[in-house]
Amino acid sequence: MAFKLTYKPYGERAILVEWTQVIDGDILKDIINFKQKIKNSHIKSLVELKSAYNSLLIIYNKCVNDFEAETTIIDKIYSKEIDFYKTDSLLWRIPVCYHDEFGLDMELISKGKKLSKEDIIKLHTQAIYTVYFIGFLPGFLYLGGLDKTLHVSRKSTPRLQIEKGAVAIGGNQTGVYPNASPGGWNIIGNSPINFFDASKDQPCFAKSGDRIQFYPISLKEHHDIKTLVDAKVYQIESEVIDD
Repeated sequence: MAFKLTYKPYGERAILVEWTQVIDGDILKDIINFKQKIKNSHIKSLVELKSAYNSLLIIYNKCVNDFEAETTIIDKIYSKEIDFYKTDSLLWRIPVCYHDEFGLDMELISKGKKLSKEDIIKLHTQAIYTVYFIGFLPGFLYLGGLDKTLHVSRKSTPRLQIEKGAVAIGGNQTGVYPNASPGGWNIIGNSPINFFDASKDQPCFAKSGDRIQFYPISLKEHHDIKTLVDAKVYQIESEVIDD
């Protein structure tokens, strides 16, 4: 499916490609496919491709002096009828402890939504989320697919320090803070696994198009898994999914 794209200059050495401003699985597939087409075109001046929900930033190692000519080349690449979106996506199963020790905003959400904590945990863990892109922090996965019942506005005043592994809800999204940082999302739990390891060839285990499913663990299981993670012997459960 071809979308109507818009191209914009982005500084001297980049072009921003934009899709319709909605969170949509078909747009995600189109962005992933377009990225692969560009990579396979072996553009010598290409430095990096960075994607988001509805955009793809193409970064060059030289100034884009002729914007029209460059966008014509890119648009021809986009128009190639090649589908690189293969069924190599993975479903990752992520342990989360929703204990009161971690769920700092659980009670607030429970009262606001008139849901028990058990209902919130059930709704949060029964969904399968799509990884749209990685950003904000290294290893921060932007996940789509949160049940509408759990949509909660971001905090008007962000916390200055969010704990590593904090599982949070921000608007219609959910995610995990891969490292300690400031943040304005609502904290409901904590995952003991590492979402970013700079020492690995692939620092973040997941990629755009993968799926994430959370499952609840006890406080003791959280401590046990963290011990294994710190010892670098913990393996995250995953399986290949067929799109």
